[in-house]
Amino acid sequence: QVHLVESGGGLVQPGGSLRLSCTASGSIFSIRAMGWYRQDPGKQRELVAVTTSGGSTNYADSVKGRFTIFRDNAKNTVYLQMSSLKSEDTAVYYCNAEARPTNFYSFISYWGQGTQVTVSS
Repeated sequence: QVHLVESGGGLVQPGGSLRLSCTASGSIFSIRAMGWYRQDPGKQRELVAVTTSGGSTNYADSVKGRFTIFRDNAKNTVYLQMSSLKSEDTAVYYCNAEARPTNFYSFISYWGQGTQVTVSS
């Protein structure tokens, strides 16, 4: 099985910074993309940032210039460096990976359990 485990969430003041981490483990042949999504109660889940194994990145307009996504392919880990945080960034952040398990031909989308990020003074 492929599992995603997030860490780094918590409470931070507006203008502060926070770093989220997500590590994929299990029998993995390859991972072509990893990203972060977020969701608040009553709202739709939205893409925050995504990066591919080739190094390309894509960000939501609301976080451009403030968030940076990094990936360590050797460790199957993706990071989200969050800076200049606003109250609007408060949400549960979910890690997602498009991974190909060993002995499988197709990529499968996996989700982490989510980590709470609260931005409040």
